[in-house]
Amino acid sequence: MSMAQPRIRDTLVVHDKPNALEELEDVQSSNSSPPVSEFDPPDGGFWAWATAFGCFLIQFCGFGYVSSFGVYQDFYTRIYLANQPPSAISWIGALTSFLADNVTLISGPLYDRGWFYQLMIVGSALQSLSLFALSLAKPGQFYLIFMVQGVLSGFGMGLTYGPCMAVISQHFSKRRTLVMSLVASGSPMGAVIHPIMLNHLLNGPVGFARGVRASAGFVSALLLIACLSMRTRALSTSKPTIGYSAAVRKCSRDVFFILITAGATIFQIGYYFPIFYLQLDSIKHGIDVHFSFYSLVIMNAACVIGRCTAGMIAVYTGVLNFTIASTVACSAIIIAMIALSDVVSVVVLGLAYGYFSGVYVALMVPLVTAFTPDLSELGARFGICFAFTALSGLIGGPISGALLSSQYRWWIASLFSGLISFVGSSMFVVMRLMIYRRR
Repeated sequence: MSMAQPRIRDTLVVHDKPNALEELEDVQSSNSSPPVSEFDPPDGGFWAWATAFGCFLIQFCGFGYVSSFGVYQDFYTRIYLANQPPSAISWIGALTSFLADNVTLISGPLYDRGWFYQLMIVGSALQSLSLFALSLAKPGQFYLIFMVQGVLSGFGMGLTYGPCMAVISQHFSKRRTLVMSLVASGSPMGAVIHPIMLNHLLNGPVGFARGVRASAGFVSALLLIACLSMRTRALSTSKPTIGYSAAVRKCSRDVFFILITAGATIFQIGYYFPIFYLQLDSIKHGIDVHFSFYSLVIMNAACVIGRCTAGMIAVYTGVLNFTIASTVACSAIIIAMIALSDVVSVVVLGLAYGYFSGVYVALMVPLVTAFTPDLSELGARFGICFAFTALSGLIGGPISGALLSSQYRWWIASLFSGLISFVGSSMFVVMRLMIYRRR
């Protein structure tokens, strides 16, 4: 007898078969395997794993770099853009995150139409160009930095993010959640490496211009390797590619998709507070500057562990159950940042938040995939979901910065971010209760 996760396309008739909802969460045993066609994901092989590696690198250079914005936030606030308030500077990172998610409205349907390679090439080129252009910015040039780092970089990331996650479903079926979580671990892995590199470059003798160019060269080389590694497969489908009008109509009647989108959107308003402000929070509380530079590294190192283990643990707990646990834990930890005062508190909060935020991010894509009845519309669903969650990334950082103000009232920003995240996590709890009632 073998243990295997249920096949998405076979078990996901969630509106007609209530028991199928539980099959999304539990590992099923079977004595026989369904017939395998040439179009079924191979669940392995050289190009499958090479594609997963390429997608890992895209995450490493994409959201891994966005998650390192706390270094830029600190450097801009204290040195390079000292004439701007923290809330204004946070708009740069917020807009990058917003576009990285929201441009999926464009890249999602283009991926469904077979434009995967073009999206990877153009998106990678824009991201590389934006970093080289950023190195040309001078102190005080807020609007140039805003356009280059916020707009151009975010748009490039948005072209690659959704498709590089969706393409995993072409190569993996039984191992899909595990591989997606491993691919998603590229983001915190990048958020470990990039802050160390940037802190030493920006705050060292190299300086801003040459430091950002060095970072740009590193990112460009990895993006080139990623583009050369990834491959797509022919999919068997008798349906034409779904358009956004049809996808929106279907999603508007899908209660579970609405709850996933609403929950993620509200939760992520508070989600970015530790990512943007942990390093600055540490420095402003009088903690050693050199140690504070590593606060984001500590958090993102734990995030790597969270993303790598999320898929393994979710096999036993269920994707939705583990998502609930991670979002509730993140909300509590954000509120606990009120107590940050010394090195020990920075380490504890950084490790705890890093792990559970990593679990949450690793499980979001498998969660949306699991509740998608037809994988031919997966790209469109990603686009719709991420378009809404992008709004929270856009407003979350600036709202926290405004609450923080120039007086650095940390307890107000922490309390607001934690409570709003609790509201978002409650949406996932509602999903679980609805599933139990349909059993």
